[in-house]
Amino acid sequence: METGGGRFGVSETLGALNAALKKEPAPPASVWFKESSARNLRSRDFLAPQAALRALFAGGQVPKDIIEDVISLKCPGVPPLQSCQQTPLGLTVQLQRPAAFQQVLNSIAEFTKPSQSASGQSIILNCTPLRSRRSLDMLSLSNLRAILVTDHLAEVLRIQGMNVHLLPAVPDEGIQKFLHQLRVDWPSELETACIPEDVLALKQVLSQCPYATAPGLEPGQTRLADDLIFQVHLKNFLAQQSLEGYDPNLDGCLVTEEKLRVLAELRQMVLHCAGTGPGGCCRVVHVVSCEGEFQQQQVDLLWRMLDLGAHTALQKHLVCGPVKVANSPSPVGAPQYFQLRRCQMYEASVMKYGELVQDDSWTEIISVLTSAAIRFEMLSTAHQSQIILDLEDSSISTKGTKSGAFVMYNCARLATLFKTYQQAVEQGAYPAFPPASELNFSLLREEGEWLLLFNYILPFPETLSQSAQLPLSSKGIRITASTEAVCKFLIHLSMDFSSYYNRVHILGEPLPHLFSQMFARLQLMRGVREVIHRALATLHLPPLSQI
Repeated sequence: METGGGRFGVSETLGALNAALKKEPAPPASVWFKESSARNLRSRDFLAPQAALRALFAGGQVPKDIIEDVISLKCPGVPPLQSCQQTPLGLTVQLQRPAAFQQVLNSIAEFTKPSQSASGQSIILNCTPLRSRRSLDMLSLSNLRAILVTDHLAEVLRIQGMNVHLLPAVPDEGIQKFLHQLRVDWPSELETACIPEDVLALKQVLSQCPYATAPGLEPGQTRLADDLIFQVHLKNFLAQQSLEGYDPNLDGCLVTEEKLRVLAELRQMVLHCAGTGPGGCCRVVHVVSCEGEFQQQQVDLLWRMLDLGAHTALQKHLVCGPVKVANSPSPVGAPQYFQLRRCQMYEASVMKYGELVQDDSWTEIISVLTSAAIRFEMLSTAHQSQIILDLEDSSISTKGTKSGAFVMYNCARLATLFKTYQQAVEQGAYPAFPPASELNFSLLREEGEWLLLFNYILPFPETLSQSAQLPLSSKGIRITASTEAVCKFLIHLSMDFSSYYNRVHILGEPLPHLFSQMFARLQLMRGVREVIHRALATLHLPPLSQI
């Protein structure tokens, strides 16, 4: 059966199956779902459950003509179907797997790109914890989490084609060096100059603002802070503007020179983006640690109050939950946490590889493993949820299946696989790799092979797009993002790859009648490798060739 053309996609397939099953002009509620467990994939790839069918057809019995419509689907993005059957569980569909293997593995590069594009749009990511941290010693674990969330989000948005601008600039050398160790590339200077006249202009607006008054002494105070300018009454402004989602306790806000400098920076960056992007529209997302959410809402409202441009109404807040340490008698800062994880990674490597770890190449390997361990700990949990770290946890080593080190270990296994194959080719044991179009993918019959293609390579473009989706048009000021999607994807992929790799001998005996299956399996491993490398790139983690 011919395919409808285009890159295969899970969403496209589900949409076509739903349309074939429900003859309605309006988009129907989803009836079908994709299978993912190894057990269910032995007999089906998609299922429309019997309970859902009963709501559409008498007794849940699907008419034969509709089943024929399903099996004959030829739509863009939909793989060719092998069968469609009514079973006690519901209506099941199985794809033509050799054809799906061929189409996907002959165009691997297409499956390392996001399924959607936001080319040319501009967004400002304002990582607010970096504003109040003037030195490395002040950087908390919650601050570090917000930084890593911002860094990852910026990268997946760039992959979608968006123009991403980061605020604030971080001139402190200690913080810059620390971020560099974690492979975070953060600007040390602003893209635009914030001149004193900008702050003066905001002061002038503030002096005429009906919600602003001269600051007064609080109980117990004998003098005002040197940089204190005004006090604004946010509750009245909130009521007048009918704004939703703000803390009901917001009211008096003391306006300082520093707050006005922050607003001036934001305004200059918005004007810069509006001048370079299409349509002159620029979104602003404040990435906030939970302990700084109240203060950032004050800044948000102050900006709306003093600058009535459309851009101030486009602000959203992405709030990161707290990071706590289990059984710790004293607070642990980000630098301490980094040093501890680096020491643990070094010790785990020495235990496994002995004196080999003294080699200079291992300095970079330990650095990458440490960064991977920290990033996966901070990003594998939904950003709005709390993280509790176990600093004595041994699962950060390559033996822990849920750790970044485990993902990097399997990345290195793939590198070793292809290095071993190439060495065998040079020694004359194996022939050179044939063109992908000449491979026989019908020889991929092991259930782990379909699992790797159907659960990981095929849906990877949608995983990339999912991780970059921001509901910027939603009501209220809070938004959430699937910043955990890529880490979870990599962990599950590594577990299924490891299971397959331990069970199947990809590089078999150098016998001609075994070469066809070996080449098909190697091409599948190429697909897995490219997906892992692309996913790691969104975390700024280079692939390792050895561990």
